[in-house]
Amino acid sequence: MSSQFAISTRDLEKDYGEVKALRGLSLDIGAGQFFGLLGPNGAGKTTFINVLIGLVKKTGGDARVFGFDVEDEYRDVRSRVGVAPQEFNVDRFFPVREVLMHNAGYHGVTKEEAAERADEALRTVGIYEKRDTKFTYLSGGMKRRFVLARALVSEPDLLILDEPTAGVDVELRRALWRIITDLNDDGTTILLTTHYIEEAEQLCDEVAIMDSGRKIAVASPAELTQRGTDTLRIQLSETPREVPDIVGTELEAGSIEAVTTEGREVVVTAKRANAVAPELVRRLDRAGYRATSIDIEPASLEEVFVDLTGGEDESEDDAPESESKRLESPEATT
Repeated sequence: MSSQFAISTRDLEKDYGEVKALRGLSLDIGAGQFFGLLGPNGAGKTTFINVLIGLVKKTGGDARVFGFDVEDEYRDVRSRVGVAPQEFNVDRFFPVREVLMHNAGYHGVTKEEAAERADEALRTVGIYEKRDTKFTYLSGGMKRRFVLARALVSEPDLLILDEPTAGVDVELRRALWRIITDLNDDGTTILLTTHYIEEAEQLCDEVAIMDSGRKIAVASPAELTQRGTDTLRIQLSETPREVPDIVGTELEAGSIEAVTTEGREVVVTAKRANAVAPELVRRLDRAGYRATSIDIEPASLEEVFVDLTGGEDESEDDAPESESKRLESPEATT
């Protein structure tokens, strides 16, 4: 596997006894990409991250970060990675600037440089004025910003964000989006896990959808939405007495899923509705119906996600509690 990939895995497996958290996961994430990881709870996202950063040993397969084996070359991997976990696993007894300096020190940075990096990270996330405040006394939004700052203090080439905007308001979410897109524009590879489908649509170059430890699909958000079903609404000049018979064998096989009426509207569910709309209007005209307006509601990434995964969140996590809780120790993000 080439070091041109920020992350590259082949047939990655992780078992917790009878529980199979990862099942033959093969995935390539290019250096510099903004990559999203989507999946219901229990899909394997957290286990995947834990394997990458050395908190969990894989059962089988291969996993590399910038060409370095995540187990045999652990130190090389961790020197390139910054992690912002969903949980607030922070030393609460020191001012936040000191916490950042300690984290930079774990990476072999001198005290003077650590201070400079801490100040820069706090400025980047917009809480420099709170540098002498203990974590406990920060607001919820500032705590979320600080967790991101801690991930940045090592100046990582790969930034892993696990639900970075969970529980924050819309204004803060947009602010965090701006910060991480700027980082990506500057060359940092971003791996984002999120339950906010809009977040993936707005930010990611490419997304992988996981379910039950397996990769279900990998594509850009736009490419994935093309797999969904659009809704085409054709307004007629008069209310039809019955559902017009406008579907024939000449149309692309499987493109039309259903045709119904709602008052004067003919409602068509179809894949690639914009491609079939002109022919449907012509067929309506030949059948004696005059179309006065057309509206297309394209499929959303959320609808595709639900179709691919079933949309059910059956568990709180994809790893046993003893493993997932390890993310809460300070050492987990150093």
